[in-house]
Amino acid sequence: MVSMTTSTSMTATAGETVTVQARTYQPPPAGPALADLAVDWFGAHARELPWRRPEAGPWGVLVSEIMLQQTPVHRVLPVWETWLRRWPTPASLAAEPSGEAVREWGRLGYPRRALRLHQAAGAIVERHGGAVPDQLDDLLALPGVGSYTARAVAAFAFRQRHAVIDVNVRRFVARAVEGTAAGPTAVSRRDLELVADLLPADPETAARASAAFMELGALVCVARAPRCPACPVQEHCGWLAAGSPPSDAPARRPQGYAGTDRQVRGRLLAVLRDATGPVEQELLDQVWDEPVQRDRALAGLLADGLVVRCAPGVYALPT
Repeated sequence: MVSMTTSTSMTATAGETVTVQARTYQPPPAGPALADLAVDWFGAHARELPWRRPEAGPWGVLVSEIMLQQTPVHRVLPVWETWLRRWPTPASLAAEPSGEAVREWGRLGYPRRALRLHQAAGAIVERHGGAVPDQLDDLLALPGVGSYTARAVAAFAFRQRHAVIDVNVRRFVARAVEGTAAGPTAVSRRDLELVADLLPADPETAARASAAFMELGALVCVARAPRCPACPVQEHCGWLAAGSPPSDAPARRPQGYAGTDRQVRGRLLAVLRDATGPVEQELLDQVWDEPVQRDRALAGLLADGLVVRCAPGVYALPT
């Protein structure tokens, strides 16, 4: 990683040149010019992902965005492909019980997302004739679709000009434009306005820029050991110019899994997914030795709608 320090770089205006440790630093170009650099890089280095192909359609994009929440691409790829083969349209998913969505979700994690997708599919059929809506407000009104997902679908599926900010975009923009190690955890109106100002006026190019910012954050401007020499905006990066200062945010401890209620929930769901019908309590009791935690995990699954009680001591996926 290249380090640069200067006392004047952060107050320089766009277009000025500041010499820093035998290098030349130019503050980020005004407006969309920074996006142009990212888009050019994206054209040469973007990953070939199936939901980026035109044939994926808006439904394929919506499914990918919900699956990719807190889940890496390599885990999503096989599940996304299986899902779209089985349910190529919202109507095909909405026609099946929600429990089938939970079953097909497999071990992707955070299975409530499967229920949200099923609910969204039903709403798309009821409100929009089975076609994923192309208006931001209509997307936001779908069950389980938040601000980020709605903006991502509008941009990537319908090629509209919207600020799309995930953790990768937030980190890239915080470093390149604001000169800090990382942005805030929550996306504010200011963040949306800042990223929107970086987007080209043309909607198609703006959508491509949104994808480019995201890809740069995922592949180059990563949280640890960023690959700065490979970054197309390194000569304009405020974070490098400031000497790559560390984040002043408290370190986040990785969330554990072994021994948690999440692990127990996963084991209980695995038994129900693999079963061809309702499952009796005795079979579920075998997945975890600690009865209090096991009962708590099962109660959580029932409360979340991921499991239903068919009869006393008999459970199944929702129908």
